[in-house]
Amino acid sequence: MAVARTERDNGCCENKMSINSSIIFNKKNLPEGWRNRLPIWLPIIGGLIVLYLPSLVDLFRGIWSTDQQAHGPIVLGIACWLIYRKWPEMWRLSEDQPTAPVAGWPIFIFGLLLYVIGRSQEILLFEIGSVIWLLAAILLLMRGGAALKAQWFPLFFMLFMIPLPSSVVDALTMPMKMAVSYVAETILFWANYPIARTGVILQIGQYKLLVADACAGLHTLFTLEALGLLYLNIIRHDSLFRNVALAIFIVPISFTANVIRVMVLTLITYHFGDEAGQGFLHGFAGMVLFLSALLLIIGVDSLLQLSVKLRRDRSALSSV
Repeated sequence: MAVARTERDNGCCENKMSINSSIIFNKKNLPEGWRNRLPIWLPIIGGLIVLYLPSLVDLFRGIWSTDQQAHGPIVLGIACWLIYRKWPEMWRLSEDQPTAPVAGWPIFIFGLLLYVIGRSQEILLFEIGSVIWLLAAILLLMRGGAALKAQWFPLFFMLFMIPLPSSVVDALTMPMKMAVSYVAETILFWANYPIARTGVILQIGQYKLLVADACAGLHTLFTLEALGLLYLNIIRHDSLFRNVALAIFIVPISFTANVIRVMVLTLITYHFGDEAGQGFLHGFAGMVLFLSALLLIIGVDSLLQLSVKLRRDRSALSSV
């Protein structure tokens, strides 16, 4: 037994040493590759800054400073972090792989056309959305399809920062606000609160509250969807059923979190007055929204983990 244990320990030590040596090898080679290719990447980075710095300044001064689109810079920051996090793996997977100019150049030209049209005509959907096409084209031209495959999720995550046309937002937001208002009113009425509803206006006691787009609109749903998909990407479950089921449950979770936020704001206004509901506690209700959504996502994920474990135990027992 002692000999076998020693052999196992030696094998583990050898595996650890090989893993550590490969990590050291990658860490040493990655900066060296960067130094060799730095003159090529600098003009690309400079071109992207020249193109999109004015657009980012306009966004921060305009639509990103509103409650409806406040998630935009957060999504951008997380997407940049995800690209940085995936960069070593992308570099390793695309090493000695052929580039894809046949697919890269048409996508690059299409992205430039989107930017020119969006910037000149003030269409944010085209102007900001073009960065995803350009980044995908740059990856194809510089590192090939393996690099794009490694960075697909950060590029997909950038979709949540693109401002949608107001006509689309208004058409989809009103039914959502009606549904959230109805559920919040029903729950508070069951709790014996003096509440009534007219459309998206809730009246509780002497106070009237308008369920705004920032409280239960499409942008809030997008923000919570982004939060759920980020959770999925970071956790990375092995079970396909668990990933798909959790992705589907993100939509009702987002709706439930919106209902909780509206109920919290309504109760704050009823118990502490209108100033409390519109002041600091209004921002606190926004924190409650994301905290409740995160807790619901973790709770549903735990239940899915339990169901997957039970299914595996049943299959193991049936095979025996």
